[in-house]
Amino acid sequence: MTQMAKALLVDDRRENLMALEAILQGLPVQSVAVESGEAALKQLLVDDFAVILLDAQMPDMDGFETATHIKRRERTRHVPIIFLTAADKDAQLALRGYAVGAVDYLTKPFDPWVLRAKVSVFVELWVKTRQLAAQSDLVRERDAQWRVLTDAVDEATALLRADDEAESRERAVDLLEQARWGNSA
Repeated sequence: MTQMAKALLVDDRRENLMALEAILQGLPVQSVAVESGEAALKQLLVDDFAVILLDAQMPDMDGFETATHIKRRERTRHVPIIFLTAADKDAQLALRGYAVGAVDYLTKPFDPWVLRAKVSVFVELWVKTRQLAAQSDLVRERDAQWRVLTDAVDEATALLRADDEAESRERAVDLLEQARWGNSA
């Protein structure tokens, strides 16, 4: 069973969190809403996220400081962050957002369909990354099984070759060698 992607929503205003949850409604993503940078960092200790929607301007720990902490942690440094802010279109704030590791910086009001599209891309990338990791694990597991089989075939072949008793043993060696290389008899 595949784990559903999660989006971490971080904003100090509950009404903004509710609006974000409504925007993401219907996407294949579970929203996890928190009201502070500290709460976001705690949540990132227990959950994996496909994307973080982070308010830039919050009391205590602002979005920039929160993003700095997120990007310092090995476990979370690759989680994409989209900054959301009600601040005017100050280019310096956007540059600061990108400097701390954001993949995007949107000022309010923003088009909800654009945000949905951006989140959808990161959710899809998260899902594909999980699928690739699972396939990689499966390939490693099969390689290990193949090595065990190959070692067993090699050992059986050596034992059979050591005993020159009968023609049937030679046939067994031939069959084992064919099995070793995946050829049919």
